[in-house]
Parts: sequence; C-alpha cells; structure tokens
Amino acid sequence: MSLEPAGELRRNIECKATDPDPAASLQRCLALGAEDHGELRQRDTYFHARSGRLKLREEQPGRAHLIAYAREHEAAPRVSRYRITPVADAEGLALTLASALGVQAVVVKRRRLFLWCGVRIHLDEVKGLGSFIELEGVAPPSSDLALERDLVARLRRTLEIGDDRLTGAGYAEMIGAGASAQ
Repeated sequence: MSLEPAGELRRNIECKATDPDPAASLQRCLALGAEDHGELRQRDTYFHARSGRLKLREEQPGRAHLIAYAREHEAAPRVSRYRITPVADAEGLALTLASALGVQAVVVKRRRLFLWCGVRIHLDEVKGLGSFIELEGVAPPSSDLALERDLVARLRRTLEIGDDRLTGAGYAEMIGAGASAQ
C-alpha cells in the first residue's frame, strides 16, 4: 500500500487494546465508513534482536516482509519507528535468522484490515491470546505527528477504546509471558 522505498525509516502513532466485543468493533468500523481491505492471515516470527524488535511477516494474501521496529512499552498511543523490506524467500530467511539469532516467539493471527483517513485499523484474532484492536496512524516523513495523534484519539472515541483496555505489550511479549507462566 506504500510506494516508499524498501528499508526507508517510517513512523506511526499506534495503540493496541483488547477487544471484548469483536462483532461490535466490526460494525463500528463499517458504520464509520472505513475502507474494508478484507481478512489477512499472518504469521509473524520474532527473532532475538540487539535493539528493538525484528520479525518476519508471512501474509496471505500478500507477500513476506522483514520488519525491524522500535517503540515504547506504554499502554497508550505511542510512536513506532520501523523499516520494512520485501522478502522473496521467507522460508530460507526464517531458517537463516533462526540459526543466527534464535526465535523469540511465533504469532499467528487473522486480521481484518480497515483504512480510515490514513489510519490502519486492525481487528485481530490472535491464536492463544484472543481479540484485539490496533490503530496505526501512518505518518508521512514531514509530519510532526500531531495529525496522526488526533486521528488515533478520534478513532479511540468512535471505537470505544478506553484507557483500561490499552496494552503496552506486543503479541510476542504476551505469548512469551503465557509460555513462561505455564
């Protein structure tokens, strides 16, 4: 969906929240007039990284990408800085990175993707974790992030995402915490 060169540093304002009523969230997205891009099946393999996070995303429909990103662990809208590189041989890259860095976690999810005013709305069903909503206000390079913060705040109100539902942990950390608690 982006014409930016592979590997270019990008930014967004994002937040993640639990979703106690996925059917209501879907209806709110449709009522909002958000552009429905349908359902994606994603497998994210997270590798141990010296700084930030590194994941290989395999997506159907779609193609594989290597994504390096950094963000705070805040249960609030936060800045994420990331680079995305298309991958031709996902299986080979996964084996190579796993042998060199080790695998931290594998996250499997179904994602319903909507776009609204430059904000990506993800209605996620994550295997082993449950239902979540992610909002990503994607920023152009020249942005001071004020518009993206405002759009995410507006969507939070519309989608009824209160502070009590926000999480600062990513799916990989949640899965890792669940595995270590067993």
